[in-house]
Amino acid sequence: MGEMKLYTLATCDSCRKAVKWLRARGLAFEERAIRETPPTPAELRAALAAHGGELRRLFNTAGRDYREQKLGEKLPGLTPAAAIALLADNGNLVKRPLLVGDGVALAGFDEEAWAAALFKK
Repeated sequence: MGEMKLYTLATCDSCRKAVKWLRARGLAFEERAIRETPPTPAELRAALAAHGGELRRLFNTAGRDYREQKLGEKLPGLTPAAAIALLADNGNLVKRPLLVGDGVALAGFDEEAWAAALFKK
């Protein structure tokens, strides 16, 4: 598996757990601050495909930016391209942590799902 990128926020508990979990398993990754360097459109498209095309799974639905932009109402009417543009432009909107790499894209930390995806060989 190639180098993975883990998009995190320093104050996010789930992000800290994901970092600890990956390190405990000796998995190499590059940590990126999600606000300063949001995921690229290509990474977001891969994550969207990995989540069965469900746009909502990529959004931080509990976040202030999501609520202020009334995305709960707008999301059903957005095209995937428009949603990806929003996410790539504002890291606060992205569900975190987001792990992307060669053949893997995981939004939100779920230990079982991550283990299944990363150790499927």
